[in-house]
Amino acid sequence: MKTWMIVLIVVAVVLIALIAVLYFLGKKAQKKQAEQQEMLEANKQTVSMLIIDKKRMRLKDAGLPQMVLDQTPKLMRRSKLPIVKVKVGPQIMSLICDEKIFDTVPVKKEVKAVVSGIYVLSVKGLHGKTEVQPAKKKSRFRRALEAAQEKAGAKPIK
Repeated sequence: MKTWMIVLIVVAVVLIALIAVLYFLGKKAQKKQAEQQEMLEANKQTVSMLIIDKKRMRLKDAGLPQMVLDQTPKLMRRSKLPIVKVKVGPQIMSLICDEKIFDTVPVKKEVKAVVSGIYVLSVKGLHGKTEVQPAKKKSRFRRALEAAQEKAGAKPIK
């Protein structure tokens, strides 16, 4: 056999082994996520709260309890999470918000929220509407185009 055929066979075997490992790791992670979601659903409760502020910030800067920081994986500690600062009764606390509802959470409004531990699952308004239309981000091209038109004194395109 020629050397290029041997190299090709070795690369194919390594790729097949890598795909098999990724498949089983993905299945294991999916099962673990389903268990966590089930636990969140079992422990949820409805709470009336005033939302003071919301931001995306690092876990260590969010003001969460030390026990939460100790339990999070090392890779997750550096990532930014959606944090909501709320007032529940007389107590002010920071909670982690679900990524799906973070943009629709109203600031400085009283809401009824479904909470599981320190995790906010959903929000419903008490007074008025809770739906906040998230500001649509402009693309780089659109910003550059508007800046160029502004310099030229032309009417901006919408």
